[in-house]
Amino acid sequence: MIEVLVSMGVVGVIGAVLAVALELADRYIANYGEATIDINDGAKELTVEGGGNLLGALVAEGIFVPSACGGRGSCGYCKCRITEGGGPFLPTEQSWITTEEKSNDMRLSCQVKIREDMRIYIPEELFLIKEYQGMVSSIRDLTGDIKEVRIKLVEPAEIEFQTGQYMQLTVPEYGDVDESVYRAYSLSSPEYERNEVEFIIRYVPEGICTTWVHQYLKVGDEVTINGPHGDFYLRDTDAKIIMIAGGSGLAPFKGMLLNMAKQGITRPTNFFFGAVNQDNLYYRDLMAELEEKMPNFKFIPALSGEDNPGWDGETGLITDVVDRLTPDVDNTEAYLCGSPGMIDACIKVLTKKGLTEDKIYYDKFS
Repeated sequence: MIEVLVSMGVVGVIGAVLAVALELADRYIANYGEATIDINDGAKELTVEGGGNLLGALVAEGIFVPSACGGRGSCGYCKCRITEGGGPFLPTEQSWITTEEKSNDMRLSCQVKIREDMRIYIPEELFLIKEYQGMVSSIRDLTGDIKEVRIKLVEPAEIEFQTGQYMQLTVPEYGDVDESVYRAYSLSSPEYERNEVEFIIRYVPEGICTTWVHQYLKVGDEVTINGPHGDFYLRDTDAKIIMIAGGSGLAPFKGMLLNMAKQGITRPTNFFFGAVNQDNLYYRDLMAELEEKMPNFKFIPALSGEDNPGWDGETGLITDVVDRLTPDVDNTEAYLCGSPGMIDACIKVLTKKGLTEDKIYYDKFS
């Protein structure tokens, strides 16, 4: 038995080494030369160096395909149709592309390598996505591992977006990071603020972007962002609203609530916010102010940790609190923002109560 396990371990190590070797060879030794990318039947044509992935090549040419994970293949957002030159369908695309999408030549652009001329199709509106140069105007600690970052726009100096959408923040080379990358973050500012944007960013150990934000970024630094992206925004209906978030997932709801207050929107709204302990709660004063301004709005924080002396609010997992305090979902819309696990658990609770999935909106950032 031990010999079998050792053999399996050896095979696994050899496979990993070969995979790395092939990747390095493909990146540094293989010479694919130039390739032409035909976009939307000649609407735009690019000539790029082969060898890189399609997503990166498009970004380099100022075409910003949405990618919440920055091209790591863990969000499934960067889909496009590739009818020529896409190469074989990859295992890394399997969990993101449905059978129907696969039959329609849909691919993950971050996983497709450019090895020959290509013909692709993307939504026309992506040509309108802009890149913005800005300057960090403030950085504020909200909790021990969450920062509020505000960026004053310089060029262009104004932006139009729908509250709740996200933008992609470019991370420059720093420390041991030897190439520029980008990551997606929900806007926490309301759409009526056009000269400045705000993000709420939680530190993730060894995270390339969050380490840069928490340990390197300073007030006055120049930054590059692009967007806006996504279709996470408040629908214009008369339905009751359920908002559910945890940690930095509060970001889009801050903007939404500020926008609702300014516009005088009075739809009944319950905002469920999950945290481990009281140190993880933030914007409590703001939420209290919004409850004063908006009589139909209620902020419901819940703590899941066992050691919370003096706390007399809700306790337990946020899904259990939502389940307990939501008697019915008639004429209701739900808006969720958080980890994939939290989103899936919330969807399960809400659909069990009878809310159909077409009334549940979310950004699932991993």
